[in-house]
Amino acid sequence: MIEIEQLYKRFGKNEVLKDLSLAFRQKGIISAILGPNGSGKTTLIKSILGMVLPTRGRIRAFGEDIRGRWTYRDKISYLPQIARFPENLRATELFDMVKDLRQRDTRDKALIELFELEEHLQKPLAYLSGGTRQKVNLVLTFMYDNPVYILDEPTAGLDPLSIIRLKQLIHHEKECGKIVLLTTHIMSLVEDIADEVVFLLDGHIHYRGSIPQLKADYQASDVEQAIARLLAGEESPEKAFTLNPS
Repeated sequence: MIEIEQLYKRFGKNEVLKDLSLAFRQKGIISAILGPNGSGKTTLIKSILGMVLPTRGRIRAFGEDIRGRWTYRDKISYLPQIARFPENLRATELFDMVKDLRQRDTRDKALIELFELEEHLQKPLAYLSGGTRQKVNLVLTFMYDNPVYILDEPTAGLDPLSIIRLKQLIHHEKECGKIVLLTTHIMSLVEDIADEVVFLLDGHIHYRGSIPQLKADYQASDVEQAIARLLAGEESPEKAFTLNPS
């Protein structure tokens, strides 16, 4: 459904993406896009969404080149890492505004119940905690039944129970044949829900493989250890250190 061919993106002298080719075609797959800060994850996501224009290369979504187009985005649900809402609006007003813009059937009532937002619907968004605002963000993301979901740090600010419910929701979308792309620094989340890892380093795809293959390739018992060894290369990820008093 999403095909990326020889993608380059430069910001001034800083080349963020370098000849990156990648495709997400198989339905019912959760792909974790990982990498250290500055590896190109956010630029890649924003390029797919048309929020960043590549310097060179091509992106196709649902069989069409996205350059100069915007209607394809109606088939993609996007959860930004930091959602910026109009602070004076109530949550229910925000949901109604989005529904007015996108005249389609929604699932907001079920999601509001799932994340226990009923008591917060009439509160101005400025008064909501960070975790509650993230729940509002999740309702906005999943309220439309789309074939592709892109989630940027989806567990940020959530309590343990809400994280469990989010995992259940993502698994449900997978079972319904959706493509889910997510970025996260929480390796336990990758271990629990992802089918594969796409690891970016310096604007390149440094590794792509299933979770079992990743752990086998790096002789690791879990994803966190495998990623540490991937980053360390030939070095041991467990470096010795000493904290000397000043």
